[in-house]
Amino acid sequence: MTSRPTPRHGAIVSTTKHEVKQVKKPASSAAKKSAASATSAKRAAAKNAAAKKATAKKAARGTADAGSAKKHATPAARSSTKQKMAPPALALEKLREMHPDAHCELDHVGPFQLLVATVLSAQTTDVNVNKATPKLFERFPDARSLAQADPTDVEPYVSTLGFFRQKAKSIVGLSKKLVEEFGGEVPRRLDDLVKLPGVGRKTANVVLGVIWNTPEGVVVDTHVQRISQRLGWTKNTDPVKIEQDLMHLIPRNEWDMTSHLLIFHGRRVCFARKPNCEGCALNTICPSAFDAEHVGRKPKRDRSA
Repeated sequence: MTSRPTPRHGAIVSTTKHEVKQVKKPASSAAKKSAASATSAKRAAAKNAAAKKATAKKAARGTADAGSAKKHATPAARSSTKQKMAPPALALEKLREMHPDAHCELDHVGPFQLLVATVLSAQTTDVNVNKATPKLFERFPDARSLAQADPTDVEPYVSTLGFFRQKAKSIVGLSKKLVEEFGGEVPRRLDDLVKLPGVGRKTANVVLGVIWNTPEGVVVDTHVQRISQRLGWTKNTDPVKIEQDLMHLIPRNEWDMTSHLLIFHGRRVCFARKPNCEGCALNTICPSAFDAEHVGRKPKRDRSA
């Protein structure tokens, strides 16, 4: 019987080491692959984050450039992207939000005082009229007392106003007519009001609108004229034609408030010179925004002739 050789101890050890090495090698390779994969993912994430940041910066820069371009664009370029007319309903809604306290700024008590104050306000400011009327109405509180006065007696009370002599004659004359034909009361019809000395359609509609909310039209003063042109509501320069344009655009029950809103806006925001377009709530719908100074103003007179 042949004996089987016994493996040497060194061989067994060598084989064991070899087997151990064979086991360790796959484990080491998987770890390296996992680490490489993690590193690659981190690099990709960092790359994506950098790309997003760059895109955001580019977008922000583009928005700023667009805003700057819009602000500094030529009038022709801006007008090409704007609508020709601000929507009346939306514009009035925005004006109400800007001027919730819009009202007639002539101080008065009752229709007679408002009628007189409105006649006096021609070619001057409401502020100046409000400075003059307290003493005037203290001396002549109603139509009957003023009707008995001589215009020269009234002049000192209105001397701070432009055309004060003619205005003194007008308010004395209209007071006499009120006493003679209307029992000293202010009539409530436009046709009757415009027959009074110094009273035109605009003055009549101020009284009808403020006192009774029954105007026969829209009051068109210098502010209403300027702003309605800037908003694209009219191309006319004649107040009568402008009034007709506004009456066709605006509902009748809005006529009185429309004039107050436009007057307030003209006195506080949309100035004839250097209008505050940046601070105006209508600058996104106004066809004249950021170029309004060139619209709605009387042309300069040629003084060289």
